[in-house]
Amino acid sequence: MEEMNGAEILVKCLEDLGVKQIFGYTGAAILPVFHALEKSDIEIVINSNEQSAAFSAAGYSRSSNEVGVAIVTSGPAITNTLTSVADAYGDSIPLLVFAGQVPEYKIGTDSFQHINVESVFGEASKKVILLSSDDDVESIVKDAYYFAKSGKPGPVVIDFPLNKQLRTHEYNDINIMRFEESYNDDRHLCDDQCEEFFQLFLNSKKPLLYLGGGLNSEAGSHAIREFNEYFRIPAVNTLMAKGVLDGRNDLNLGMLGMFGTPYANMLIQENDFFFAIGVRWDDRVAEKVGFAIGTDVAYIDIHPEKMHQIKIERSPKFTFIGDAATAVMDLLNYAKRHNITLNITEWQERARKLKRTWPLDYNRQSESIQSAEVMSMLSDYIDDNTRITTGVGNHQMLAAQYLPMQKAKSFMTSGSFGTMGFSMPTSIGVHFANPDARVIAIDGDGSLRMNLGELHTIASLDLPIKILMLNNRIDGMVQNLQDAAYDGVRTGTQRPKDVNFSEIAESFGFAFAERITDRKDLKDGMEAFLNSEGPCFLEICTDREEVLYPKVPAGGAYKDMILGPYIKEVTDSA
Repeated sequence: MEEMNGAEILVKCLEDLGVKQIFGYTGAAILPVFHALEKSDIEIVINSNEQSAAFSAAGYSRSSNEVGVAIVTSGPAITNTLTSVADAYGDSIPLLVFAGQVPEYKIGTDSFQHINVESVFGEASKKVILLSSDDDVESIVKDAYYFAKSGKPGPVVIDFPLNKQLRTHEYNDINIMRFEESYNDDRHLCDDQCEEFFQLFLNSKKPLLYLGGGLNSEAGSHAIREFNEYFRIPAVNTLMAKGVLDGRNDLNLGMLGMFGTPYANMLIQENDFFFAIGVRWDDRVAEKVGFAIGTDVAYIDIHPEKMHQIKIERSPKFTFIGDAATAVMDLLNYAKRHNITLNITEWQERARKLKRTWPLDYNRQSESIQSAEVMSMLSDYIDDNTRITTGVGNHQMLAAQYLPMQKAKSFMTSGSFGTMGFSMPTSIGVHFANPDARVIAIDGDGSLRMNLGELHTIASLDLPIKILMLNNRIDGMVQNLQDAAYDGVRTGTQRPKDVNFSEIAESFGFAFAERITDRKDLKDGMEAFLNSEGPCFLEICTDREEVLYPKVPAGGAYKDMILGPYIKEVTDSA
């Protein structure tokens, strides 16, 4: 046992847990922790605000097998952090947030910068913990780290009163394996369950895999890739599962849903066995799934509440609550032991043909650069060392449609919460988790402005992050909705004045900062941007009248998909 104050115990716990970086913003109510960090090898990354700090920490989690850590002060720092915590909760991202708090005796007294942390985060986090005088800081912190990763992952917020940070405690050096083992999920499919699954599976002629974020891990991606090397089933994915299967695979039809690829949205209308793994049945996907009579559903997920909901809504013929990677490997091993195979040659060729003959496309005759054109060009430069973050808007959906991600945890975006301002701060966490990767933050002008201060963070730390900004001087996705629903009346979506963002980036100290307004400069500018060292910023001015296609209208089914004027069937030369 060793005596140290609560702040020092927190830092010692983080060291024991292998934490290399924390992201945060300091203040009076958290100063003891920051000064304890000064004596540690843990690197402190100071963001422009607390929302960005928590986004960076979540980006660290999203792109690695670790749990990102954010440390902020009290009051407005806590409310600033709420959006990022809610975003992580919606996407099932593990995250630890330590929030400074006024001394315990001032809680509830209307003290300066006091707010009830549990009331702020209660419905937007996996757990909120208020550390009180008698609590064992060490056991709570170490347990919280593994709890955040366990089951359905999510953010844990720990409220750390100032007196608790300063008070002397005993540090017992508890082995972290004790906490890790307490959350081990050893549930497996038994042989009877595997047999039940394959009885359904073998009756199908047109099976379809529907892959979600529950597989977006090294283990999950490995499992489903092995499974599908064996069975060769056409697959579609959610936004959160890009990269789980190699985007270049001819049987991977990409993203399903409101703005899904044309071929994914076509193929789902024809399947007779829908195998959903690690998905939350997002309304932009599930509301549009009107299964034909005879379509069987199998569903694997770790979240009991979601399973209960889907049993009521979809009446799946087969279900399992547990880790997706484990269950998929159980099914594969059973199939190999019993020599189970599936002959779906015609269905496989149908999927390949749809992908060949209904490609994504855009207005190639426009004088203005198209955002889709930029994403199509960028797709040629994606490799397995590329990590993408996006903001929220049309650029996000275009990136999801066009970019062929090749690895799990390579495409980081705000799915459930749809949070603008996500891309740049998240890219900082992605860089620190993957220092040798090429990190590209794709953003629109609307989304980028929301955390513009992260230009300063990236430049001041000389981080080799590449920011690709599509500037159409509007909130494009919302404008598209206005045009459809409000007879083209556009209120609050257009910018009254053009701003040269590349000049702003240059003023912050970006090594490369360029603006492109003419298509003839696009290819050379893209290659210079991708090949340059250090912080890089490329602003491309795009068509403000561009409309995102394909789209399934709100309340519509997949059969109602609107392809727009440019996506057309092409002659199948294969």
